[in-house]
Amino acid sequence: MKILFMGTPDFAVPSLEALIAAGHTIVGVFTQPDKPKNRGMKLQPPPVKVCALAHDVPVYQPEKMKDGTALAIVRELAPELIVVAAYGRILPQDILDAPKYGCVNVHSSLLPKYRGSAPIHWAILNGEKESGVTIMKMVLALDAGDILAQTATPIDPDETVESLHDRLAQLGADLLAETIPAIQAGTLTPIPQAEEQVTYAPMLSRALSPMDFTRPARALHDQVRGLIPWPAAVTALNGVRCKILSTAVADETTGKAPGTVIAADKKGLKLACGGGTVLEILELQADGGKRMKAADYLRGHPVPVG
Repeated sequence: MKILFMGTPDFAVPSLEALIAAGHTIVGVFTQPDKPKNRGMKLQPPPVKVCALAHDVPVYQPEKMKDGTALAIVRELAPELIVVAAYGRILPQDILDAPKYGCVNVHSSLLPKYRGSAPIHWAILNGEKESGVTIMKMVLALDAGDILAQTATPIDPDETVESLHDRLAQLGADLLAETIPAIQAGTLTPIPQAEEQVTYAPMLSRALSPMDFTRPARALHDQVRGLIPWPAAVTALNGVRCKILSTAVADETTGKAPGTVIAADKKGLKLACGGGTVLEILELQADGGKRMKAADYLRGHPVPVG
């Protein structure tokens, strides 16, 4: 099948590679413009662009989707299907209508749960035990199209966004490769999303970072693993702002007030949380410092118990 692929970050790369490996004709790739990064602020290409160029696939980076430029490219390329995976742009109706088989999206949640830009993060932030990937028919409304295929995967209680992201990226690629032949054959039965079950996964912000120790240790543990690598959960230790990068829910209880340091020694750092629960901080990064184990940090920056 002649396919136009649209995607930008690492999550989309396995899907593009799966389409190429399956023998589809990739007539082009749309991805977001190169952006300046790091101290030198040199322009860096998105991961999807790097992948496409490695396979000699033409790359297009339109600044806008509604001024007619993108539509003209789509019409010139004449794809039978457009596949979107984490592109980061809303497609106007004229582009959605252009291909013979329409447009499909690889979305990293079990729709209708977690429509929006950060479904992997919010699944972990909310302590979900399961996530997955949905292949859906695209419509103008946000992630609201009919479901064409889904696959689920359990979330480990200690799993971070990073590992779940990589697993869902590959699951999405595999499911996409399985679904496209059925799209072409017309053998799929699209399933409308149940609107009463819809939830959203809005963009992340630093407003989510501060840790509130009146919450249970499990909720704080979910916050830490759900906000890696950005914006990260943060708290102050002895007046020093720290990103908290790895934690564990301790198998103990305490009668101390939430936020109280109940242990700070060579074994690590433990803090009292809501409901008498205890959170163990395993790794952190103080402002201006590097990531390190909490026990190593305490050797140079002692924190008083209590």
